[in-house]
Amino acid sequence: MNDLRSLFPDELREALAPLHLPDYRARQIFDWLQRRGAQSAGVMTNLPKDLRAQLEGFFVSSCEIIRKQQSISGACKYLFRLHDGETIESVVMRYSYGYSVCVSTQAGCKMACAFCASGQHGFTRDLSPGEMLAQVQTAQRDIGEAISHIVLMGMGESLDNYDNTVKFLRLATHPEGLNIGQRKISLSTCGLVPQIDKLAEERLGVTLSVSIHAPNDELRNKLMPVNRAWPIGELLAACGRYAKATGRRISFEYALLRDVNDKPEHAKELAGRLLGLLCHVNLIPANPVAELGFHRSKPEQVRAFQCILEQAGLAVTVRRSLGGDIAAACGQLRHQTSDTRQ
Repeated sequence: MNDLRSLFPDELREALAPLHLPDYRARQIFDWLQRRGAQSAGVMTNLPKDLRAQLEGFFVSSCEIIRKQQSISGACKYLFRLHDGETIESVVMRYSYGYSVCVSTQAGCKMACAFCASGQHGFTRDLSPGEMLAQVQTAQRDIGEAISHIVLMGMGESLDNYDNTVKFLRLATHPEGLNIGQRKISLSTCGLVPQIDKLAEERLGVTLSVSIHAPNDELRNKLMPVNRAWPIGELLAACGRYAKATGRRISFEYALLRDVNDKPEHAKELAGRLLGLLCHVNLIPANPVAELGFHRSKPEQVRAFQCILEQAGLAVTVRRSLGGDIAAACGQLRHQTSDTRQ
């Protein structure tokens, strides 16, 4: 199915060739689908009525809000329904610099990380670039504010859906579309080494966020099965190549799980592995998924972990906790909704 929202202007011209349109019409349609986020041809008021009717015969991806939860922290979580009935999640977060949206790249997830709800009901399919864009546009329309930042940290492994993810990045940053700066976009991965190397060749200005969550292979194997394919040593080597090729520092994401990966010895081992890399560490007090048996580290454990990393010379931030009261961690709302239906 050819999704018009997933197409660049030249691709739109080709897809709409049977309509024999002049070039400027393709640019107008691109503007409506990208910058304005039109959900149907009916709202494209600068197009002739008969052309709007013809365009209704083409597929345009969209998101329907079927559940919305507002946090006391200002975060807003959406459960979206896609054209085929599949559901995905997005979260809008309000910061001092503006609004950021967390976008899903897949329906479900194959990675099966032990502490994450996204893969609890398995993997269904990849999302198209247009379906990723539709999340941004639908959330933006709902809050009535422009979204300035994007994080690809929602459901799914973004680099497992490589081609669609990269095309989404190029569409989201297109000067005639949303025109979001590349440096305002973060792409998260659990560590697919070949795709990290491939991404380095794209020469994009986005921030690569690597979910590491453990300082050694033994523990990471238990928490993240992907580590059995690409152990920490291989992953960090790929991160070094990425940083060298792009000049961009890596953000290492580390979800702190109480008495699992948050002990002083874990912090010291992590520091030893990361020193010398162009990076910073983002510590995440995890939003727990009750049935998975993990708990958020205590504040004093978070502070101690941070202090050890900083004393070793690493740049460290602790992510502000947003949305724990609305099941804002990846996959939680979809997981809860699926359980309710069952």
